[in-house]
Amino acid sequence: MHKTTEWLLSFSSEKSLKAPTRSLMTDGFKPCTKISITGGKGGVGKTSIALKTAQQLALAGFRTLLIDCDSNLSNTAIKLGLPLDNKFEKLLSAEAAFEEVLIQNGNFHLLPACNGSIELFESKLNFSEIIIDIISSHEYEYDYILLDCPAGVSREALTLNAFCDHRWIVVTPDKSSITDSYSLVKLLHARFGIKDNHLLVNMYQNDKQLLKVITTLSETIENFLGVRTHFLGGIQKVEVSAEGFDTFFLSEAKTEWQKNFVKLLYRFTEKDGGPTALRSHGVSQMAHEHDVH
Repeated sequence: MHKTTEWLLSFSSEKSLKAPTRSLMTDGFKPCTKISITGGKGGVGKTSIALKTAQQLALAGFRTLLIDCDSNLSNTAIKLGLPLDNKFEKLLSAEAAFEEVLIQNGNFHLLPACNGSIELFESKLNFSEIIIDIISSHEYEYDYILLDCPAGVSREALTLNAFCDHRWIVVTPDKSSITDSYSLVKLLHARFGIKDNHLLVNMYQNDKQLLKVITTLSETIENFLGVRTHFLGGIQKVEVSAEGFDTFFLSEAKTEWQKNFVKLLYRFTEKDGGPTALRSHGVSQMAHEHDVH
């Protein structure tokens, strides 16, 4: 077994998780649900979906952390209209605490990475190990931790995806996106034994196209790899200018598009079981507020 695989599996096992404090144990809390938002190809809307999901879970009352795992091309803060900084460098060098680097807005916390950091580029740090160390140190503070993973099949991306409880593979109707998503699933299965993933189809034009993507990818994955694919949902393409896309996508307005996105999250949290402490008034309440049935 490869050294990285052994290291990853040691973190994945319950016995290696950081023990919670006594107060958390008595309050009945459990380790958070960890989700990677990933894809075989860039440009499929992964970061926007990660941000939207994190914000909606936070609005529903879940303590949610989003980690930007694109170590030196971080753009989550950019999409939120926030100024860029490389504070993450100080976290890596132990010059700043985790809490000092976080961007916090109520239940929504964001840990951005760096943008064009020469120091990070020239370092020999194993970024995936650092991220997993951060998660293992802070997972009892959150209900959900989402990873905006780099697209593709680099060792770093595969390791982070394999570490999570769930993988949301974002795919578009584009043939290269479908092919690259298959390659991602194949390598996760071959390298880490992952047999279960969620599929989220983004930017589809109509129901016929959506069905074709689902059928083509899920049947190919099952027939050739024996891997199970859960259909998470689809996000239909909207005609919005490039400049106004993030504003539209991250809006909380009760539009039909927003209702469909909330419905997608509602289905997932119902199947996942969700953090028990907040199930009674979480996404289900948000779904009712948006008239989702």
